[in-house]
Order: sequence, then structure tokens, then C-alpha cells
Amino acid sequence: MTRPTGLQAVRENERFTVTLIATAVQAVAVLMRITGLSKTDTINRAVQVYAFLAEEMENGKEVLLRDKDGNLERVHIV
Repeated sequence: MTRPTGLQAVRENERFTVTLIATAVQAVAVLMRITGLSKTDTINRAVQVYAFLAEEMENGKEVLLRDKDGNLERVHIV
């Protein structure tokens, strides 16, 4: 995965305090269980993936999932 161009100039760590909604808390817990990552690493990666996908979609690309049978499904991220 390439870094989004808007983030290339940022090199320093920055601390954020955020309040997550219940579904986001559950999603973080699921990701932590699946990946074995810490809460901080999980949220860092999630933000990076979201930025990557948002930039790709902004450039006209689509997000598609392919199941084991080869069927494609378009993913809509709102």
C-alpha cells in the first residue's frame, strides 16, 4: 500500500483524543482480535487504510471484493 500523498510531508507523531461511537469501538475490538495488534496500532492502520481507499476513490477507482468463487461485489464507503 502506498502512502497517501497528503500525508507524505507529515513525519512527527501526534497524539489525538477521540471519542468513538459504539460501532467503531466494536470494530476496533474485532480488528484487535483478528490481527492481534494493540488498540493504538489497530487504529493507526485503520486510519491509513481509510486514507488510502479515500484517495484511490477520489482518483476514480472502485473498491471491489472477490469471493472464493470469483464473484465481485462493489464496496460503497460513505
